[in-house]
Amino acid sequence: MSELLINAQGLNTYYGASHILRGIDFFVARGETIGLMGRNGMGKSTLLKSIMGIVPPQSGTVQIKGQAMNGRPTFEVAQMGIAYVPEGRGIFGNLSVVENLKMAARAGTQGQRDWTYERVLETFPRLTERLNHGGQQLSGGEQQMLTIGRALMTNPDVLILDEATEGLAPLIAREIWRICSLIKQSGISTIIVDKNWKHVTQITDRNVILVKGEVAYEGSSEQLRESPTVLDLHLGV
Repeated sequence: MSELLINAQGLNTYYGASHILRGIDFFVARGETIGLMGRNGMGKSTLLKSIMGIVPPQSGTVQIKGQAMNGRPTFEVAQMGIAYVPEGRGIFGNLSVVENLKMAARAGTQGQRDWTYERVLETFPRLTERLNHGGQQLSGGEQQMLTIGRALMTNPDVLILDEATEGLAPLIAREIWRICSLIKQSGISTIIVDKNWKHVTQITDRNVILVKGEVAYEGSSEQLRESPTVLDLHLGV
């Protein structure tokens, strides 16, 4: 198997007395694009937050590139090359587009600077027209582009996209999917959370479906597309 960039084993995570993740195993190999799916409230965001150290698991282990990260602060996980685009985006509304991008610029863990300011603007031409706008002046789609662009400015090894196209107009969502394909082609490993399994599986190599905090299904995109029973049972409306 390729090098494991993320390897989570036996994660049990709670919110107060609520047991959210129940013994989850989850891994990401170098160069791999993974779809993380499931209905609302099944634990997808909690799994991502557990990996990032935002909501520490009560038991189980999280390794980044073979290094144990349990109990380590979120900024150390980010320094290991994991870029997180949260649901809700989390841009700095009082900073301009330029400032949001440039404040995140740094070399990757291997010294790589593949994603420069110029390359990000080339990838997100809409942002070029908004450079001096404050983050709060952007539309939802533009904010999503900005937060993905900001994550790419860190030259990550893994990019995590939580609710990649949630609430976006179809035209903007199509642009986000195009950008996800470009990111995959660039070699960055990616975890994509989104409700549109048809779009997700056009990009991903492997998919994991969570049900009530447990892994209910894991398989290739081709296998998932050819499993209507699984789709209807776990992802159908």
